[in-house]
Amino acid sequence: MTVISVTNLSKFYEDVKALSDVTFTVDKGDFYGLLGPNGAGKTTLLKVLTGQINSTSGEATVLGFNPDNEPIEVRNLAGIVPEQESPPSFLTPREVLEMVSEIRSIKNSEVEHWLSFFDLGPMEGRICKNLSRGQRQKVMLAAAFIAKPEILFLDEPFINLDPIVQSEVREYLKTYVKEGGTVFLNTHLLENAERLCNRAAIIHNGTMQANIELEELKKQNLSLEDLFHEIVT
Repeated sequence: MTVISVTNLSKFYEDVKALSDVTFTVDKGDFYGLLGPNGAGKTTLLKVLTGQINSTSGEATVLGFNPDNEPIEVRNLAGIVPEQESPPSFLTPREVLEMVSEIRSIKNSEVEHWLSFFDLGPMEGRICKNLSRGQRQKVMLAAAFIAKPEILFLDEPFINLDPIVQSEVREYLKTYVKEGGTVFLNTHLLENAERLCNRAAIIHNGTMQANIELEELKKQNLSLEDLFHEIVT
């Protein structure tokens, strides 16, 4: 089953072309990595797919919905962790997760589980404004994971996390995919992509440069890092 379908998608910011004729698909159960250097177009593409900004031309569907025309429908079914964005400043971590549970109509709330998973208990009573970057990142991840959405859109989710938490999040994501979830991961951390992804694409200057099956790459005795540097340098 195709979860994301993108055909000849382009995005202009005035006279700057951020995305150029991007075409790819993501199937249910894929752990799909979008790799590229800073400014390559990764975040722009994720924002288009999640209905945060409209494309200029081309077509895209996410779970059968057009994110340009049906952004709410897409976001109702997805968990999203944007790059460099914080949870609501004047709520505590618990209040953020309780709010998400209410909005998502989660009957069996897992607030306690995710507070424990990310060791946010000691933050009880502290508003997000006063948390460290790493702690705020944990809250954003917990808010995305708590609803067990059909697809997760993650933009550099491991930034600001210590190695132990990174490992725990990787293990959770592996389980999530095994149980039928789909992940769309933006990252320039190639080690995490090689550990997690079954499929990946390299984007550079707004153009898809390569679509990769990680198992096929291994059979050719090629590393993702070597291919990445060959394309972007």
